[in-house]
Amino acid sequence: MKIEHVAMWVRDLEAMRTFYQTYFNAVSNAKYVNVKKGFSSYFLSFDKGARLEIMHNDAIPMTADDPMAQFTGLIHLAMSVGSEQEVDALTARLAKDGYNVVDDPRRTGDGYYESVVLDPEGNRLEITM
Repeated sequence: MKIEHVAMWVRDLEAMRTFYQTYFNAVSNAKYVNVKKGFSSYFLSFDKGARLEIMHNDAIPMTADDPMAQFTGLIHLAMSVGSEQEVDALTARLAKDGYNVVDDPRRTGDGYYESVVLDPEGNRLEITM
């Protein structure tokens, strides 16, 4: 068994696709549009692991959750970049480019080396080895 993909509703489909392509080397499929349902999406593929489906529909309400708060349910995506040096470099690049770094790179109690950054729509991303 494996996770095939994870999906998230987004407000700005193109900006989110560009973010994951720019910072995580995602490869996007062609945009899928269902005019009748007002739905559009992209599947983003990475070198390894599950795909990320980003989806948009104007009928989906924005979340009222504070991106800085923890809550039950899916809370973050963890993106492996291969090394501590890559965690440091990507975190610094995202900070320089104006993204909110919630936790600077550090070693966690369970042995991970990671940082936490918010994507353009406030989703938590753990950047790990």
